[in-house]
Amino acid sequence: MEYKSHINKEKLPQHIAIIMDGNGRWAKKQGLLRSVGHEKGTKSVREVVEGCAEIGIKNLTLYAFSTENWNRPKLEVKTLMRLLVSSLKKEIKTLQDNDISLNAVGCLNNLPSKAKKELEEVIEKTAHNKHMTLTLALSYGSREELVNAVKNISEEVKNNQLNISEISEETINTHLYTKNLPDVDLMIRTSGEQRISNFLLWQMAYAEFYFTPVLWPDFSKEDLFEAIFKYQKRERRFGKTSEQL
Repeated sequence: MEYKSHINKEKLPQHIAIIMDGNGRWAKKQGLLRSVGHEKGTKSVREVVEGCAEIGIKNLTLYAFSTENWNRPKLEVKTLMRLLVSSLKKEIKTLQDNDISLNAVGCLNNLPSKAKKELEEVIEKTAHNKHMTLTLALSYGSREELVNAVKNISEEVKNNQLNISEISEETINTHLYTKNLPDVDLMIRTSGEQRISNFLLWQMAYAEFYFTPVLWPDFSKEDLFEAIFKYQKRERRFGKTSEQL
């Protein structure tokens, strides 16, 4: 089945988040170094970004590097940071051609200076693009994000800038890294793993989860379109009954 033509453009998810899992396992299956898997995975990033732009997805967030990933072998971390810089340089044309703005969330100050500088430059160059927002979650952990939000809100209460009785969901939203993004509608995880790994815990409160055994380097536009098509077949009730919808 060719899924793209069967997608209802009137019912697209406003925000798709993807856990790009399986680069290392893909490389191992091929008898290659893990770094080769990460390099091959950058092609899937391009496929998915272009696929989302083609059908009109407004927000795409990719889990590129978690706070826990710093604990990986130093050589692998160094490779991932090198790939980040080289990919940003290569993909600036793709972003500009597709009218996509780049965004980033996480503890960005932990990134190597070269990677952070390149990231900031691409964000600035694409800031005026309007068709889609691509967000990279880098050095990101949702629990850390929530702790940071609580600290900032507490500081405002302490300084009499905010009354405790005024704290709401919106208050928390505005103190998250993702304050300018809508909640996640669809979360896709590749490689067959079925967990969310400290990713957008608050933002995925009512997200639909889609798990696929496809390893990230093999994930294509057609796989993306299949996930969106199947998402559209689900009934999203948000606590209501089917009859109330």
